[in-house]
Amino acid sequence: MRHRVAGRRLSRTKEHRLAMRRNLVASLIQHETISTTIEKAKEVKPFAEKLITLAKKGTLSARRQAIALLGNRDIIDYEDGGAVRKGTIIGKLFSELGPRYLDRPGGYTRIIRLSLRRLGDNGQLVLLQLIGTDESSKRQAKKHARKKAKEAVKVQEIAEDRSTAEAEEVAEAEQATETQNAEGQNSREQ
Repeated sequence: MRHRVAGRRLSRTKEHRLAMRRNLVASLIQHETISTTIEKAKEVKPFAEKLITLAKKGTLSARRQAIALLGNRDIIDYEDGGAVRKGTIIGKLFSELGPRYLDRPGGYTRIIRLSLRRLGDNGQLVLLQLIGTDESSKRQAKKHARKKAKEAVKVQEIAEDRSTAEAEEVAEAEQATETQNAEGQNSREQ
């Protein structure tokens, strides 16, 4: 019996599970979306979210904890037939992902089920993704648009008030000049 034993074994040894979890999270951080089985995705998701929470802290201590949990492999892209180093996993985690999720209290990843099945064992495939900036920017854009609309209405009202006040001042000034001109002509006639 496995009472109070957390986690899935995934038909692997402890060391193999740990290495697989590290590799999947490193790939998730590098590519921001990966395709895997539903069981692996459910095991990796909490680990990835803990690392992003560490990245939100941004301290040296948090960086060292993340390196201890994940390792610090290089991000390598292939350009013009050669390998080019683009940085490290921890560097991307702390410089890009941590600041991206500062306002978000949790839920940095999502699992999207695919209709595909894996060849060989017919395992259910899913996409494990980091929640992108597009969702948060859409929400912020809506709030920002509402604020802008309210501000625009206020600005229009202020502008209308100013223009009516200016028009009244101009009318008063014209009346004052007309009365001065009329008084000047009356004094000349006398």
